[in-house]
Order: sequence, then C-alpha cells, then structure tokens
Amino acid sequence: MWVVVWILTAPQVSWSGEVHVAVASNFLNPLKEIAESYKRDTGNTLILISGSTGKLYAQARHGAPFDVLLAADAKRPTLLEQEGVGVTGTRFTYAVGALVVWSLESDRMLGEESLAQMTKGKLAIANPNTAPYGRAAQQVLERLGLWQNLQPFLVRGENIAQTLQFVATGNATLGFVAKSQVDDPRFKFKGSRWEVPVDQHAPILQQAILLKPGLSNSSAKLFLKYLNGTEAKKIMHSYGYRSLDE
Repeated sequence: MWVVVWILTAPQVSWSGEVHVAVASNFLNPLKEIAESYKRDTGNTLILISGSTGKLYAQARHGAPFDVLLAADAKRPTLLEQEGVGVTGTRFTYAVGALVVWSLESDRMLGEESLAQMTKGKLAIANPNTAPYGRAAQQVLERLGLWQNLQPFLVRGENIAQTLQFVATGNATLGFVAKSQVDDPRFKFKGSRWEVPVDQHAPILQQAILLKPGLSNSSAKLFLKYLNGTEAKKIMHSYGYRSLDE
C-alpha cells in the first residue's frame, strides 16, 4: 500500500525542483517537517511516498520513479546499490532508530516481564518480512525466549504505522513501535512504555540512497546533503532518533 503525501507550503523563494522520496513509514512525520524546512531554505519540493521498507524496495527494483529512498534498514539500500538501482557512493546512515513496547494502559507495560506474563489480548508487531522494526521486534522476542509462546497473541501490521494504529485504537493491548512515533512532538501519547535496550536486537540503521531516476536531479542530490545537515538532524532528534556518531 502506498501512502502519497504532497507537501504544499507557500513558496518563499522560487521553485527549482521536485524530489520524489520513498520513505519508510516510521520516518514519515519527521520528514514532513524536514520537507517544510528544505522547501523554505532551497525552494525545492519533496513529494513523499510512504510504506514499509520491503515494499518500497520492491517497487524501486521494478522501476518506480523514486529519486531517493529513505529506508528503515541498511539491507535494502545496500541491495539496491549492488543491483544497480541505487547510485554507488551515495548511501549513508541518516538516523538510528529505537524500539519501544507501548500500551494505552498506564500500568500495563512494565518491562519484559509484561511480555512474559501475557495471557490475553493482542501484541502488535510490524511484518518482520517487510518492516525492519518488525524484524527487530522478532529478534527481541527470540532473545527473550518468547517468540513461540506469544504466537497466539501476535497481530502483524503491514508497516510500523499500522502497528501503532492497532495499539492506539485499542485493537492490540501492546505493540512494538518506533520510539519516534510515541515521541512525536505533535502528539502526546499517554499510557506506558518499555524502551527496549539496544543490545536486545540488531541496530536499526536507517539508510538513505540516491536512486537512478534521481541521478540527473540536482535537487535530489541537494536534499541528501540537507538530510545530513544541522537543521534536519535537529528535527530527527526531536523525534528520538540518534545519529550514527552518538
């Protein structure tokens, strides 16, 4: 499923280009803010196409006209580079993600013991086959020895945005979501959470890469430089992301 978001703001400088950015759903809201800042500073417009990293990767491989991919992992950008779809030398880690188990109930999520003691309700995770945050959730449950035991309670979201929705609507008691989602400064999510220790799963290295359709797009190249700059990092930090050197 594609979610297309058009970023339209009043131009303060003359337009000089459009950039089609395929973005993992966990990073959509931060990127909306970055898009506004980028447009204000450069006059360029970002057109955002959001979905799970796995599906965006497949679409890029089959010729979708994306200029840039902002993935939620390093695996797919690396594959695109190896397959000749991504431009060699443009791949880099733009953010390091964090995983949270969240519940709407204020006293429900007390740590890993809350998972071990689960006897009813639903536990939401993103699809591990297509969503890196879902893969990280599976790694956590396997490390805790709970993956098999909790199978009857699992409900899988197509991506991390749908996983959050399961919990936010009460359709799941608990859910493995991105820290950036519950730290979103535009929302004040209540309830309880467990911030999963980083040693419980492989690092969530979110990588960007310029794709072949964007090779002749100077605005796309400028955007990747902007994404690695001070203003973009400030916005990312407000959502709970870390930089690779932190």
